Amino acid sequence: MNRLLNAFDDLLGLLYPSLCITCGERLVSQEKYVCLKCWLDLPVCRFHHDSDNKVAQLFWGRVQLEGATSYFQYRKGSRYQKLIHFIKYKGLKGLGFETGLRFGDVLAESDRFSAVDMLVPVPLHPSKQKERGFNQSEWIARGMADSMGKPVISENLFRKMFSSTQTRKSRFERWQNVEDIFGVSAPETFENKHILLVDDVVTTGSTLEACATELLKIQGTRVSVATLAFASF
Repeated sequence: MNRLLNAFDDLLGLLYPSLCITCGERLVSQEKYVCLKCWLDLPVCRFHHDSDNKVAQLFWGRVQLEGATSYFQYRKGSRYQKLIHFIKYKGLKGLGFETGLRFGDVLAESDRFSAVDMLVPVPLHPSKQKERGFNQSEWIARGMADSMGKPVISENLFRKMFSSTQTRKSRFERWQNVEDIFGVSAPETFENKHILLVDDVVTTGSTLEACATELLKIQGTRVSVATLAFASF
């Protein structure tokens, strides 16, 4: 069964201009990547209206954030997992940008998130980015920034060392896996700025916590977090 599903996903990857990424139905005029029905059915979180939302709670007692939110919620195996999968592993940068545009439209309406100075994507290690060909979080951030009218700063925060995959690690193991692996090239760029840290998916929040911890060492910085998806189990 898994082989059949993977084969279907690969077929969608080849035919994505014609078929909806999430449901596989044929796209009609003006639809791109995802059909209108699937966009309308997207399980949008609306966490940007609630400062004590589930994403924010992940970071309580761990790192001081101005705000935390996600665009939509999904469970493993749901059709909306395919949306993340195609952005991250199938090279659909345009889908990342398009979904980021929609997320940015939502955040532009929020006083808390519209007040940020810049968007900073969670960086990949250079070897991982070379292998994948792009950083999916950067393309999501680009779409968000386009809607929000904010700059994207994608080179200043960097990953100092390669870390193994977080899959099947406990929360503590995930934190150990990313502790002290991020650095900042030019701290003055971030001084006294409110930074919106962008990633594709949040599960335990360990990677975002490690990034925020590094950014908050810089004088006057404030950090908020926004991810495309919130993974529920």
